[in-house]
Amino acid sequence: MCELHHGRMTSLSPALKQATPVIVDHALGCWIHGTDGRDYLDFTTGIGVTSTGHCHPKVVEAAREQVGKIIHAQYTTVMHKPLLELTEKLGEVLPTGLDSVFYANSGSEAVEAAVRLARMATGRPNIVVFQGGFHGRTVAAASLTTAGTKFSAGFAPLMAGVHMAAFPYAYRYGWDEDTAVAFALQELDYLLQTRTDPKDTAAFLIEPALGDGGYLPTPPAFLEGLRERADKYGIQLIIDEVQAGVGRMGKFWGHQYSSAVPDILITAKGIASGFPISAIAASTETMSKAWPGSQGGTYGGNAVSAAAGVATLEVVQEENLVENSQIRGEQLQTGLLEIQERFPVIGNVRGLGLMQGIEFTGQDGTPDAATAAAVQQATTEQGLLTLTCGPAGNVVRLIPALVVSAEEIATGLERFEAALAAVAGAVPAAAGTAPATTSASTERR
Repeated sequence: MCELHHGRMTSLSPALKQATPVIVDHALGCWIHGTDGRDYLDFTTGIGVTSTGHCHPKVVEAAREQVGKIIHAQYTTVMHKPLLELTEKLGEVLPTGLDSVFYANSGSEAVEAAVRLARMATGRPNIVVFQGGFHGRTVAAASLTTAGTKFSAGFAPLMAGVHMAAFPYAYRYGWDEDTAVAFALQELDYLLQTRTDPKDTAAFLIEPALGDGGYLPTPPAFLEGLRERADKYGIQLIIDEVQAGVGRMGKFWGHQYSSAVPDILITAKGIASGFPISAIAASTETMSKAWPGSQGGTYGGNAVSAAAGVATLEVVQEENLVENSQIRGEQLQTGLLEIQERFPVIGNVRGLGLMQGIEFTGQDGTPDAATAAAVQQATTEQGLLTLTCGPAGNVVRLIPALVVSAEEIATGLERFEAALAAVAGAVPAAAGTAPATTSASTERR
């Protein structure tokens, strides 16, 4: 017989590490109200998820209404109206030619669906990813992730057929962006000569800006170089817009700073303001090459999530949130660059729209993870929620909701600088040292 262990309490896995000690009571817009009675300006948005802010009234009402109609309508069994409406809405913003959509629950699932489709469409086995990319935590998605070993260590063997190429990380190399792009494309060509023949290569998989890899915008010229090679060799270009899309980078899709158009686009996170839903989009021609039974899932395209997605896209359009992301992002980066002049522990400021990264480095240019972690903790004390990222953990990332106001950006900057001062103290920059501008024009000091 089983013995009862009186007094033993169940807890969350000890492998889960909380970035902040905040316990949420309720939240609205850009603010989280904690059970401790404090109000926190949220520059994490659930890792870029609550695009329209917390509990936007229109999204709340859409979900509430849908819950009263049907919650779970498994979409390969019976179709439901919200998913048809969401597909129509997505069609208004998807790149030309991507007219077929498959829905899943999470970014990882969508990534795996995209890879599966690319392999089936081309009849080829190999996928090329780029150093620093993050594509998820499931086994296949983690096999494609190179943003840090913590995502793929300890459960080998990983999925076969994955090859990694260089990412044009100009600041890390100490180069200008053009030099970094030329180098990375040259290394990609070398990879195609030495490790994965183009005839064996199904897809290139890349983010428009590295997420967990350090909040680095992908240079437009690099995306265009990938598109050129994809066209030349019949390789699928998969662009992972899970974190960068839906206005996050100041355009609806992050890749739209370039002329490159993906063959397969992946979206999730900000598409439904916090409800779990993801999707891949491709041309009907490409999607029709998926083998029968290869696409499906119990919860994919959930009716409540789809209704929230419809409302989210309507709010993004009606409130001009893509434009707001661009304007407020410029305000945020300008303020961060001014702060950098007073704090030489900041080596690099970069980003587009409301996806900004602050990289902390020592005087010799080596990553300074300790300061980044201390600053991230100190921002919580100042009433500002932030996160870290980067392979070395030395980047603080700021991800405000797309509804953020000028006043809230100003408040966030004040609180961020106060946290910096508490950790590092303001030290005059060395004479003759110019502050960094963006990843596009900054050389490593």
